[in-house]
Amino acid sequence: MVRRNKTTVDEFILLGITEIWELQVILFVLFLLICVTSLVGNLGMIALIRLDSRLHTPMYFFLCHLSLVDLGNSSAVAPKTLANFFEERKAISLPGCAAQMYFCGVCIITECYLLAAMACDRYVAICNPLLYAATTSRKVCVQLAVASYVVASVNEVVLVNSVFSLHFCGPNVINHFFCDIPPLLKLSCSSTTVNEHMLFTITAFVALSTLAFIVVSYSYILTTVPRIRSSEGRHKAFSTCASHLTSVSVFYGTMIFMYLRPSSSYSLDQDKVVSVVYTLVTPMLNPVIYSLRNMEVKDALKRLLEKVLVSFRNQTG
Repeated sequence: MVRRNKTTVDEFILLGITEIWELQVILFVLFLLICVTSLVGNLGMIALIRLDSRLHTPMYFFLCHLSLVDLGNSSAVAPKTLANFFEERKAISLPGCAAQMYFCGVCIITECYLLAAMACDRYVAICNPLLYAATTSRKVCVQLAVASYVVASVNEVVLVNSVFSLHFCGPNVINHFFCDIPPLLKLSCSSTTVNEHMLFTITAFVALSTLAFIVVSYSYILTTVPRIRSSEGRHKAFSTCASHLTSVSVFYGTMIFMYLRPSSSYSLDQDKVVSVVYTLVTPMLNPVIYSLRNMEVKDALKRLLEKVLVSFRNQTG
């Protein structure tokens, strides 16, 4: 993936978020808490969905993969970021930079498609419930999930190869805390016009096409939910939709702000803060959002805790 014959540098230096030591200590503790919360929350969500048979539905199948992708996203960035807080020389090799860029990008693009698939699931469940079982079969869900990973991988291979086919003759200092495409393009000695257009085109297609699909799906859902006769049914529909929409708003808001702007408007210091949101904060927030705003997840968690409590009492009694 990394074409060494196109570059005269063999590593990059990451400036990180700040060079102020006191602030670095505070940020290390904060990032560590975020990463631990993200790890526990996403692993807990995956375990809960796998253990509770009532959550073996298409919606939670995609949510399980969403948690897996969030784990991958934070794992691609967090370890190196945390280690660099205490490194005097924050170096990363070319292969390491390419790998970090690739895995982070794959997780972000996959999340777009998974969020769109979840919107499709809600649309069919609420607007066409009689067709739900046939339309969202296990086979269809697996095919959608696999397609999401494959398409994301292909897109990111194209982007990463286009970046590392450029000539990097120095300086090699990246004004960021991880290897992201926009700050890396600023270091190239070659013309980056084609790369910038490619980044914008791929990101715009993925983000706007999936977002448009989500918006259209929810426009139909919002006209259907008020016609549901059962108040319990309406509440259940709003519960699952509200958590999904909250997740969509946070994720797409930061992604669009980060990538779908003219290169002249980039502020790398500002983009560091935005990058923290979609690489570390959003993966932490998703399981929290679905735990607090989703009645089915909360009920499943209560059932699991009751089983654990009963089992503990039987063993100690």
